[in-house]
Amino acid sequence: MTESADEARIERRAEDLLPEEAAAGSEAPEEQARVILEDSDERTEHPEETRHESTQTPD
Repeated sequence: MTESADEARIERRAEDLLPEEAAAGSEAPEEQARVILEDSDERTEHPEETRHESTQTPD
């Protein structure tokens, strides 16, 4: 059985935690990675829609 590209991406993200994510720990690292990547994809695909919602993006 072959993994889909998304599944492989999620697995890599779950394994390559940021230092603060590793320190906090997670009982479900793959689910956490899935949510993080979905949010990232949404912001990448629709930057103008998310720009006004971001606290990190200057006007």
